[in-house]
Amino acid sequence: MKHTTPGRLRAIAVLALTLSFGLATTACGSSSDEATLTADGKTELRYLASPSTVVFPELAADLGYFSEVTLKSVGETTSGPQSIQATATGDSDFGGAFNGAIVKLKSAGSPITAVVDYYGADSKTYNGFYVVDGSPIRSARDLIGKKVGINTLGAHSEFVIREWLAREGLSKDEIASVQLLVVPPINTETALRQGQIDVGAFNNIFRDKALETGGLRELFTDAVFGDFSYGSLVLRDDFIAKNPEAVKDFVQGTARAVRWTQVTPRDEVVARFKDIIGKRGRGEDPALADYWQSSSIPTAGGVIKPEEFQLWIDWLVRNGELEKGKLTPEDVFTNDDNPYANGTYPPESGPDGAPVEAAS
Repeated sequence: MKHTTPGRLRAIAVLALTLSFGLATTACGSSSDEATLTADGKTELRYLASPSTVVFPELAADLGYFSEVTLKSVGETTSGPQSIQATATGDSDFGGAFNGAIVKLKSAGSPITAVVDYYGADSKTYNGFYVVDGSPIRSARDLIGKKVGINTLGAHSEFVIREWLAREGLSKDEIASVQLLVVPPINTETALRQGQIDVGAFNNIFRDKALETGGLRELFTDAVFGDFSYGSLVLRDDFIAKNPEAVKDFVQGTARAVRWTQVTPRDEVVARFKDIIGKRGRGEDPALADYWQSSSIPTAGGVIKPEEFQLWIDWLVRNGELEKGKLTPEDVFTNDDNPYANGTYPPESGPDGAPVEAAS
């Protein structure tokens, strides 16, 4: 087994929380009703950065895909819900989170709209739910009354596991009997092996590390729904209305950055991420980019599909948290400015419109 230094382990913990929309947060910048223009006339978009991670807008900026906007980090976050809350309150101009969290915030009256997909699950990038070898748990019904360790409540892992249990035929009461416990990702493997929890949720770095050690068996993954986009970037509605050209530039550039990762060899993507992380001077470990496997987004350029939101609207309705018919997917997202949805680039093309053989 490979050994991990304490410093690297702490960095891994931060990255894993970022990828799974965990708990830690930092202060946002001050709110503003009007977009700030730079000396060269570009619109400044404020956002909360993700430690040791390159988000698609950052990649777009590095690739030179923006002409009307520039980015300004006003803090850091490892929480998707906190990221979009900051956008809703005007403390940032864009944020990203799990689509279920976006639906909940939108249903509560927050003036936000999703504009491009930015993470999902596929055969290479996914969240897995694991038990120890020898565990009697082999089906959803075996989870009744059992303990499942997840990184945070009210976000991706909770929605996915409850949706999976419902699809497997468990009743509302049976689903409620499954105990979801908050366990920091850095502690999940130990908690599972010591019997403190019956099932552990793992993603990316922690999944690879735990499977390398051995002795675990996969119960299910969030790829159970197939290749699926789970999270989106959002903008505030008044910002969209007041800055249409900036928003169009932001969305097209971000979509092209998504597409770039979809059609570019993995080694080139990882090298680019390392370069971006290294030169921004935040004291991050560029080597963590080696854990990147894929864009995880099934649609070209992050084009949003209605079912990516309908799934979680139905979930909230089923759980009595949203009135049926109050919200439709079209109330939550738009693809108007995505060049892979509005006809600027066909889905088969690369980030500059050139045809490609197939997405990777």
